[in-house]
Amino acid sequence: MRIELTEKPKNPIILEGFPGFGFVATIATKYLLEHLKFKPIGRIWSKDLTPLAIIHNQTVIQPLEIFYNKEYNLVLVQALAGVAELEWEVADVLVSLYKKLGAKEIISIEGIGSPIEREKPEAYYYTNVDAKKEQLEKIGLNPLKEGIILGVSGALMLSLPKEIKATFIFAETHSKLPDSRAAAKIIEMLDKYLGLKVEYKPLIKEATKFEETLRKLLEQTQEATVEKKKREEIAKYIS
Repeated sequence: MRIELTEKPKNPIILEGFPGFGFVATIATKYLLEHLKFKPIGRIWSKDLTPLAIIHNQTVIQPLEIFYNKEYNLVLVQALAGVAELEWEVADVLVSLYKKLGAKEIISIEGIGSPIEREKPEAYYYTNVDAKKEQLEKIGLNPLKEGIILGVSGALMLSLPKEIKATFIFAETHSKLPDSRAAAKIIEMLDKYLGLKVEYKPLIKEATKFEETLRKLLEQTQEATVEKKKREEIAKYIS
């Protein structure tokens, strides 16, 4: 797994969100890309990724693409493909990206399971920077005192070198289906934390459209993954 960049911003904040519970991070990153001025500056690449080419507005969208917003000096890693069994490699490459760009902080966004369905989901944080805790609580985030974190966020938490400054922001979701309300909560917290001046309320209004678009994309991804496994099994049988 490697990083390919056409531009190297200096000392940015890195924001990453990978498909997880409720697909909260996927919805949130997509929303930010549509409402702030980002430009593509590279990708994270591996032949182990599901071979899924997504075409949008006659342009091929990379499964793990890197974008940059100059106004906020913000690098965003958007993941439209699952990375099952590659979580440790992804965590390592995110640390490499942090070091390569001399980043100030890496922010990981994720949905966290809740047995209770709330109209307004709660949001939580974990950070390895003590000086950030007061700021995070002032904007309405609760410290995550108990929880199990899986996927890329879990791998990143476990493998972070001490010198990497990292903040994890979680929003409650009770569903495995795309959850736009939880994603809107993430946007609200990011807006307050980073001063992005992006309105989160339209995301709730557009929930049906966002969730339907994402559901179709996820179905296509799943079909491509199944097809890839079938081909691998056939190749093994033949050899």
